[in-house]
Amino acid sequence: MRLIPSLAAAGLTVVATIGLAGCSTTVDMVPAEGANDPACAEVSVRLPGSVDGQSRIWTDAQATGAWGNDGSAILLRCGVAAPGPTEAKCITLGGVDWVVDESQAPKYLVTTYGREPAVEVFIDNETVSPNEALTQLGERVVQNATTSVSACTNTETLLQDATADNG
Repeated sequence: MRLIPSLAAAGLTVVATIGLAGCSTTVDMVPAEGANDPACAEVSVRLPGSVDGQSRIWTDAQATGAWGNDGSAILLRCGVAAPGPTEAKCITLGGVDWVVDESQAPKYLVTTYGREPAVEVFIDNETVSPNEALTQLGERVVQNATTSVSACTNTETLLQDATADNG
């Protein structure tokens, strides 16, 4: 068993476990409190097979998704508590406003702003481009499955993309 770093403030607990049957990988995740929201079911069925070149890995929790070799490059949970007004960085990608928690950089916890239900995405910036991942998830999943109820009033520039330096 391998413990993947978590963000205590968000309550994101993830443990990657390699299953013995068929050498498949399943990512153990804790579902968000609102994971049973019908819109989260819509989010789940829209999750793509790959994001920014990372293949999807199956999870064992409702309304979650994971991508990457061990399922830790990108982690998604639907039904998290929606952020209220904040002075944290807010960016718009893929037609969706995202509040960015940079406290664990180069890993970011990004949560939709002004959408019901709220979706959070944990992104390893050393493995994938946050800009590309959020654009793909925003356009393909979040924008079409959640309801916009408000928007950021001041969006900032895009995240610095560490993957651009890798090649």
